[in-house]
Amino acid sequence: MPHQEGRFSGAGSQGLHYQCWEPDARPRAIVAVVHGFGEHGGRYGNVVRHLVPRGYAVYAFDHRGHGRSPGQRGHINAWSEFRGDVREFLNLIRREQSQRPTFLLGHSLGGLIAIEYVLREAPELSGLIVSNPLLAPARLSLVVRAAAAVLAHLAPSVAVKTGLDAAAISRDPAVVQQYRDDALVHSTGTPRLNTEVDAARKWTGEHAADLQVPFMMILGGADRLVPPAGGRRFFERVAGADKELKEYPGTYHEPHNDIIAEQVMTDLKRWLEAHLA
Repeated sequence: MPHQEGRFSGAGSQGLHYQCWEPDARPRAIVAVVHGFGEHGGRYGNVVRHLVPRGYAVYAFDHRGHGRSPGQRGHINAWSEFRGDVREFLNLIRREQSQRPTFLLGHSLGGLIAIEYVLREAPELSGLIVSNPLLAPARLSLVVRAAAAVLAHLAPSVAVKTGLDAAAISRDPAVVQQYRDDALVHSTGTPRLNTEVDAARKWTGEHAADLQVPFMMILGGADRLVPPAGGRRFFERVAGADKELKEYPGTYHEPHNDIIAEQVMTDLKRWLEAHLA
């Protein structure tokens, strides 16, 4: 499958790294990936392997301060930077893939970013898919929480280790080891990122009823990093009629990389096909 990498200008002309995997023929549709905290767009191999042979092009970019994109690790000055980066990412895709149906797929922090972006800007999308979105406070250590609260006003850009438990991302030991060995993965955040996430999460929850785009939510029922209850509450408040919740009992934070990944991807493909008709 053809694969390309490059850079585009995000919010404030920040250069950001992106990748694209395409089928051999003209794509039927586009799936644009918005990754989670501490990781990068290259960790969505299962999405690529399942969707590209079905005629989808998969695009993924690295958030500022993540992966191969420049910037302080795990830091933003304002949430609007994330929103603007997604806007410019979709503009890039529209330039390269004009008039192709486009789906936005966000995981964890990326799920919150994707939902907030859609609620704020109402872009033309064929659908929105989120996986274990950060719609409830992440389960961080008490030390990390206390440090973030104290430093939010004193030193908002100081680096703080999150204490993220890599073993909680998947029940597949190979996935966990790959995550630990990945030099592009980090576990550093800043107090400013924490306060911006909290504000975005609160605003997004208050506006759940406004979400009208076709919507699929994927939850790992045993997620130890982001409580799935936050996702369930949000889903119940969504007023749009075209919505579907798939929860996988016993599954960890990354359903697309868990031991039931084949079932998750089968369900995702079915939903996508239904929304291309």
